[in-house]
Amino acid sequence: MPANTTAPSGSSDAKKTGRKKGRRARLFVIVLVLALVAGVGFGAYWSVSTVRASYPQTTGSIELDGLSGDVDVKRDSYGVPQIYADTDSDLFRAQGFVQAQDRFWEMDVRRHMTSGRLSEMFGSGQVETDSFLRTLGWRKVAQEEYDTVLDEDTKKNLQAYAEGVNAYLHGKDGKDISVEYAALGLTNDYKPTEWTPVDSVAWLKAMAWDLRGNMQDEIDRSLMTSRLSSKQIKDLYPDYPFDKNKPIVDQGAVSPVTGTFDPDAEPSDSIGAQTPEGAAQGMNTQLSALSDTLDEIPALLGPNGNGIGSNSWVVSGTHTTTGKPLLANDPHLAPQLPSLWYQMGLHCRQVSASCQYDTAGYTFSGMPGVVIGHNQDIAWGFTNLGADVTDLFLEKVSADGYQYDGRTEPFVTREETIKVAGGRSRKITVRETNNGPLVSDRSGELEKVGKKAPVTNSAPDRGDGYAVSLKWTALDPGKSMDAVFELNRAKDFTTFRKAASHFEVPSQNLIYADTEGNIGYQAPGRIPVRTQGDGTLPSPGWNPKYGWEKDPIPFDELPYEYNPERGYIVTANQAVIDESYEHMLTKDWGYGTRSQRINDLIQKKIDGGEKISTDDMQTMQMDNQSAIAAKLVPKLKNIAVSDKYVREGQKLLEGWDYTQESDSAAAAYFNGVWRNILKLAFGNKLPKEMRAKGDCLYVEPAAGAGPVDEQDKLVRECGQRAPDAAQPDGGDRWYEVVESILDDQDNAWWKAPARGRDEAIDSRDELFARAMEDARWELTAKLGKDMTTWSWGRLHRLTLRNQTLGTDGPDLLQRALNRGPWDLGGGEAAVNATGWNAAGGYEVIWVPSMRMVVNVGDWDKSRWINLTGASGHAFSAHYTDQTDKWVDGELLDWSFGTNAVEESTVDTLTLRKP
Repeated sequence: MPANTTAPSGSSDAKKTGRKKGRRARLFVIVLVLALVAGVGFGAYWSVSTVRASYPQTTGSIELDGLSGDVDVKRDSYGVPQIYADTDSDLFRAQGFVQAQDRFWEMDVRRHMTSGRLSEMFGSGQVETDSFLRTLGWRKVAQEEYDTVLDEDTKKNLQAYAEGVNAYLHGKDGKDISVEYAALGLTNDYKPTEWTPVDSVAWLKAMAWDLRGNMQDEIDRSLMTSRLSSKQIKDLYPDYPFDKNKPIVDQGAVSPVTGTFDPDAEPSDSIGAQTPEGAAQGMNTQLSALSDTLDEIPALLGPNGNGIGSNSWVVSGTHTTTGKPLLANDPHLAPQLPSLWYQMGLHCRQVSASCQYDTAGYTFSGMPGVVIGHNQDIAWGFTNLGADVTDLFLEKVSADGYQYDGRTEPFVTREETIKVAGGRSRKITVRETNNGPLVSDRSGELEKVGKKAPVTNSAPDRGDGYAVSLKWTALDPGKSMDAVFELNRAKDFTTFRKAASHFEVPSQNLIYADTEGNIGYQAPGRIPVRTQGDGTLPSPGWNPKYGWEKDPIPFDELPYEYNPERGYIVTANQAVIDESYEHMLTKDWGYGTRSQRINDLIQKKIDGGEKISTDDMQTMQMDNQSAIAAKLVPKLKNIAVSDKYVREGQKLLEGWDYTQESDSAAAAYFNGVWRNILKLAFGNKLPKEMRAKGDCLYVEPAAGAGPVDEQDKLVRECGQRAPDAAQPDGGDRWYEVVESILDDQDNAWWKAPARGRDEAIDSRDELFARAMEDARWELTAKLGKDMTTWSWGRLHRLTLRNQTLGTDGPDLLQRALNRGPWDLGGGEAAVNATGWNAAGGYEVIWVPSMRMVVNVGDWDKSRWINLTGASGHAFSAHYTDQTDKWVDGELLDWSFGTNAVEESTVDTLTLRKP
C-alpha cells in the first residue's frame, strides 16, 4: 500500500473491517513470498530466480531498438551511471532504459499516483485517493501540456526516453522487473504497461503539489477560529522578522522606467499586495475534512509544513580557496526508500547541434534530463520559494450549478472511471467552477464543509452548506518540462534566466554559478495576482471581486540578483525580498532561521579574512545548532527546581553549546522541554482538528462540540491529525511566536488551566518549570531513568521505509524491504535539518534528501551524496550503500570529466544499435 494513504473516510465499521481483513489476507500472501525471496523460507529457488531475475545487467552489451549508434553506460562502485552517446535521442533513450533497470517499480507506482490509478495496483483501499487525484486532474493537465504547450525538441526527448523504458520492459514478466511485482502478482493480475511521454510530464505535477505553498496554513487559520480570536491567530502567524533574518534579495524593485525588476532600483511607496476585506475576513469554513483528505494524498516530497524546506548557497570566487564559485544544495524532503533522487551523468561524446548535453547531477526516475546539478559551463540548485499559488473558494452550489455574480452558472463536468484490482470499477463525476475543481465532492465528510461558515450579510443563503473549490496554478498547462532541458543546456546567466522563465510550477528559488566566476539568483514561477484578498483565508467564490487576474506576475518583474556586492547568495525558504516589493508573493514565508545561520557562518569567515573551501561548505551543511535553544536555555537555567530528578535534567543544560549531536543528552532533554513548552502554551489551546491523533484532553467546549461534563463544564476532545502534520510542529514559525512573548512573564499564552492533578499555570516560569518536569518523565519513559545513557539520537531516529509495500503490514514484510533505524543529530530548523514534528514525537520525518558541493570549473573536485543508493531493488548492494556515509556527513567524489569517469568506472555496459 503506498505511503501516506488510508482507507476512505466516512465508511461504515463493517466496511472498514472487511477491507482490513481483505488487506491482511493480501499482505499475508505478500509476506510469504517475501519470506521466500529473502531466503527465510523454502530457500534456493525463490532466492535466486526471483531476486536475481530483476537485477540489471551492467556489463557486456545489449541491443536496443531505435539507437543510431552505440551508447556506453559506465557505473562506479556505487552503481551511479554515466551515459555517453552521440545524439540527443540516443542519450535520452539510454537514460530511460537505465533508470528502468534500477527503478521501474518506483516509476510505475509514481505514474499510477499522478494519474489517479493506484487502485489498479493496490485495490479498493486506494479508490478515495484516486478520486481526489482525478478531481485535481494532474494527468489531464500533463496531457494538455504535451499536446499543446511543450517545445517540439522537448517532446522528442520525452518520446526517446519513453522508448528506452519500453525497450527495457519488452518481453519481461513482472518478476523479471522487480521483486515487488512477484509479490503483487499473487494478489492480482496486474501487468506493467508501456511508458508514455505524458507519464514523465505528470511527475512535475506531483512535485508541484507537495511544494504548493500555504494551502495548509489557509485551512489551519480557518480551523483556529473555532477556539481562538483573530488577535490570537495573528499571534500564531507573526510577521516575517526582516529586522533579524535577511531576505534572499536585499535590494531592488520594479523600475518605473523599464517595467522590469532592477536589482539597483529604489522601491516605490506604492506596494501592490492586497489585504483581506469584506466576506473573506469572517470565514470559518471548518475545513477539517479537507485537511484529512489532503493528508491521505501520498506526500512524495514530505510533510507540507513550516519546518520543511531546503538549503542552497553560492559563494563567489573572491571568497573561496579555489578562486571560483562554490555552490551547495541539500533539499529537505521526506525520507524515502529508494531516495527520490537518482544520480546520473548525461554526456554527449562531442557537444554539437545534434548532441547538446554534457551534464550531471540529480534526476527523477521517470523523467529525462538532470533536475539539479551542473553542465560544463554552469551549476544550479533549487530550494522551495513557497509562493502562494493556491486559493480555496467557498462555492454556493445547487443541482443546476454554482452561484456567481448573482446568477447560476453550469458546472464543467467530466466522468472518470477508476479500475480496481480484484473489484468492480467505480465511476465519479468531477465538477468544476470558474475557480477550479470542487474538492469537496470527494468524500461524505467534505460535503459538510462550509455548513457552519460565518460570512457577511452579502453572502448567499448557505442551504446545505458551501462547497469548496481549489484554484491552483499547476492546473493550467505550462512549460516546466521545457525548462529542465533548457537548464541542462544553459551556458551563461542569460540562458539560465531564459530557462527559469519557463519553470512555472513549482515555484523554486534558483541559484547559479558559472566558470567565468559569476553567481546569481532568480525567483521564477507562475505566481498569481489577486484581484482582492491576500490568499491567507478562503474567498467567496460567488463574489466577482475575488479571483485572479488573467496574467500572473510577469517574469521580468520577479526578483533576481547577479554578482551581488556581498559576494554570496543564500536561499533557505526565507522571504525572497522585503515588504517594499511591488507584488505579493506570499504571506507565509519560512521564518529564516536556517538562512540566517548560513549567512552568519559565511560572513564570519569573510570578516575573519578566511577563504571558504569545499570542506567548509560541507561542514556548514552539517551545522546542527538550535537557534531556539540559544534563546530559551538561559531562562530555563534560572528557574528554581526542587525535584532532584528534574534538577538533573536542568543541569544537563549548563555548559551546553546548543549543538544537537546524536550523542548529546542535553539536546535530548532540551528538545523534550521545547516539545512540552509548545504543548502547554499553544497545543492544548488549538482545535482538535489540528492536534495529533491520540492527544486527548478536557477543554471548554466550542460551539457544537458535543456533550459537556456537568461537573467540570468540560468536554473530552482527542486530536484528529496525523502526527507528522499536527500543530504546533515546532518549526521556526513557532520560534518567532515564542520569542515575541519571551520577555512577557504574564502573557496570556503562558497561562493554562488546572488539569487533573496538575495545578493551574499563571506565568512563563511556571509553564517552563512544568515543561521541564513533563520532559523529565516523558524521556525517562522513553530512554530510562539514568540520564547518563540519554542521547538525542536515541529519540531522533530515521527509518527508511520502502514507499509502497514497506509502509504497512506485518514486521516480516517491513524487515524485508525497510532499513534502519539510524540515530541522527541535527533537528528542526537547523541547517542540518533532520526534521521532526513537536506535536507528534521525535521521529525524523524529513531530511536533507541529498547533499552536494559543486566546485565550479574544477568539476571533478565536486562532491555529492544520496540518502540511499542508486538501486530500487531491495536486495541490491546499491539499495542503501550511501546511507551510512550520509548519516556521518560524508560526501563522495563526483566524477564528471571523461578521464575521471574512466578512473572511477567498475562496470561498463554497451547499448548497441541492432
